[in-house]
Amino acid sequence: MLYFGGKSEVPLIHIRNAREGEAELLSEIGIRAWQKAMASIGEGDAMVDAARSAFFNFVAGSWITVTVIEWNGHAAGWAARETLDEKISDFWIDPHFTGHGLGSALLQNIENDIAAQGFDTALMQTHSGNSEAIGFFQKRGYAIHWLSIAYNPKLDRDVPSVGLSKSLESVGDGTYGLV
Repeated sequence: MLYFGGKSEVPLIHIRNAREGEAELLSEIGIRAWQKAMASIGEGDAMVDAARSAFFNFVAGSWITVTVIEWNGHAAGWAARETLDEKISDFWIDPHFTGHGLGSALLQNIENDIAAQGFDTALMQTHSGNSEAIGFFQKRGYAIHWLSIAYNPKLDRDVPSVGLSKSLESVGDGTYGLV
């Protein structure tokens, strides 16, 4: 809860499409979230410049595939479906805004979009050492289906990854849940 002038106010969460020209704002959110995730893995410092460039270039070139979540009018995170299919290619919540349900709300929105386009499964992948993200997705019905090590040209190095998926099914009230 936020308090203004002694009154309790309900925080306003708004989910919208990204706008052209937001690449710098959204890439900075992405880099902050990425740095937090990489801190436990220990590889972030060596890759921060490449990551910053990759975030900016992705958002600048693919902003139409990005969904933004705002908290009281401030961009607090974003997700992308780079090829507009069932795969969530990016999912970033600014560390300053975690713990308020924003990730859950954004994920539900993305899953609804995936299901509305006729896909019955949501897919995503993350660094195999990103236990916070893996736990987040598992708590929301995702299961790990594969582990791999592949070269990432954006970061210019091999990256160990896990693939997660969740079956989506309409539950009759316009929402989607675990099958």
